Amino acid sequence: MAPDVPAIHRRFDYSVPPAMATAVHLGSRVRIELNGRRVAAWVVEDDVPPTPGVTVKALAASSGEGPPPPVLSLAEWAAWRWAGPITSFLGTASPERVVRRPRSTAGEGVASSSGPQSPGGGSVDLVSEALEGGPGPAVIRLAPALDASLVVLELIHRTGPAGVLVLAPSHLRASQLATRLDEAGVPVTLMPDGWAAASTGRPVVVGTRAAAWSPLTRLRAAIILDAHDEAYREERSPTWSAVDVTIERCRRDGAPVLLVSPCPPVILTEGATVVTTSRAVERRGWPVVEVVDRVGDDPRTGLFSERLAHALHAVLDRPEGRAVCILNRTGRIRLLACGNCGALARCTRCGGALAQDAAGDGLRCRRCGEVRPAVCAECDSTRLKALRVGVTRAAEELTALTGVVAVEVTGSTDRGPLSGSRLVVGTEAALHRMDRADLVAFLDVDQHLLAPRFGAGEEALALLARAARLVGSRPAGGRVLVQTRVPDHEVLAAAVHADPDLLARPERELRLTIGLPPFGAVTVLRGPGSAEYAVGLRALGSVEVSSVEPERWMVRAPDHMAMADALASVPRPTARLRVEVDATDA
Repeated sequence: MAPDVPAIHRRFDYSVPPAMATAVHLGSRVRIELNGRRVAAWVVEDDVPPTPGVTVKALAASSGEGPPPPVLSLAEWAAWRWAGPITSFLGTASPERVVRRPRSTAGEGVASSSGPQSPGGGSVDLVSEALEGGPGPAVIRLAPALDASLVVLELIHRTGPAGVLVLAPSHLRASQLATRLDEAGVPVTLMPDGWAAASTGRPVVVGTRAAAWSPLTRLRAAIILDAHDEAYREERSPTWSAVDVTIERCRRDGAPVLLVSPCPPVILTEGATVVTTSRAVERRGWPVVEVVDRVGDDPRTGLFSERLAHALHAVLDRPEGRAVCILNRTGRIRLLACGNCGALARCTRCGGALAQDAAGDGLRCRRCGEVRPAVCAECDSTRLKALRVGVTRAAEELTALTGVVAVEVTGSTDRGPLSGSRLVVGTEAALHRMDRADLVAFLDVDQHLLAPRFGAGEEALALLARAARLVGSRPAGGRVLVQTRVPDHEVLAAAVHADPDLLARPERELRLTIGLPPFGAVTVLRGPGSAEYAVGLRALGSVEVSSVEPERWMVRAPDHMAMADALASVPRPTARLRVEVDATDA
């Protein structure tokens, strides 16, 4: 047997004592003696001839169940795909506590007659069209206020619960969905606590990002809700994606995978079957989105337009009215606006925000590197002002403006309930803490629209979709209000007209032109060891390597296979190195 040791990521030969014979198999977690101490390991091979000249030692202890063989194979693929140690993925795929109950595969991957009845309605046509689209993932574009759980129920009705995996972007949403399925009579287990039940393959498995590694021996179907959400991507290295892992699992098992999103990004839709509701239904599933044009406003007039003040009073003058104001004070960019006409300084090549070029007196785009003179493109003025924002100051001023005490919410504030708060001011974290609102106002949406990374537009539309879900459908009367100095931006047009294609088309053209995913692969290297590693990659000749800033390099390849092969071919330096495959801030 050859367990994989987390501490040094190597394989060693060990034998299984007779007392452990029934407890140890492929995927089992064990303890081994290594250099005088016991360390954790996984069994990844068996019936392996001993390495010549090596004394085979006995395993020290069994630590219970681990990933089944198909997930072991998937972990090896992921280690190659995201240039990370296999132990990172084996750890995610293992239970948090010791599980010793024997795994039963009875009924796994077999249709079950105990599935729920069809919920009927439009979900029937959506699922039918998605399943008939041929091999590969199918994308269901579903407006924010429409009930995605009906699509889940319809899929389970078609396949039965055995071997079905459902992912949600947050623990709250996963828990709500599990409750809904249970009420519908569907056997369901919620990860990670339900790891043992999931390993039997009988119930529907529901969970967040880590549930992509659930111990199902074979998937019969999978569905990912809000597949666009950044929560499905691991921020720590290796930077794997639960969406990609699930798609690969379904490809191997020949199972359908449905990606549900109100605003699917190009990286999901390219080459996939895309189905949606009628335009009338989709439009009703989005609220009214009002754009407040601040191009003519003096930057010194502050954050609050007259239209915003009227909208806040209209909501908060009602005893039950609730409003949320979003301001991204932790953004990584300071926007520049013309001191004469108020127009934002934007790149003429990719539309990104411009910043002062440290090497001279011009302006540089942090997205594509384009440099141009520090002159307003609208009025030729050379007087530019930096727009500064802050959540705390905004909360104080809104309290004075409305007479309602504003509650400040950021990612670092107390996560207590906000159900009684009538006015909330915060970063985008507030959108995940609230369950309902009559008005969501983006005080400065331009920080999201012009963030210095490709994909910023798709991320901004996702925020608007999240806000739309809080205020409900158009007939419900809720409203999303955005203040901007770029009122003609494709993101805002897509939200106003409830048509994500208005953003998807130009976004696809831009990515195709510049060679960004899905039309290429991008990796970012960071840390003291990045230069040495970049030199090794450049010597291969199969990838393009460029320096972005000190200790930060960008690597481009024609596709993910070429990128993964290149990253695996170059030895890692001893100095600290972070490899971000599919970097989101490229």
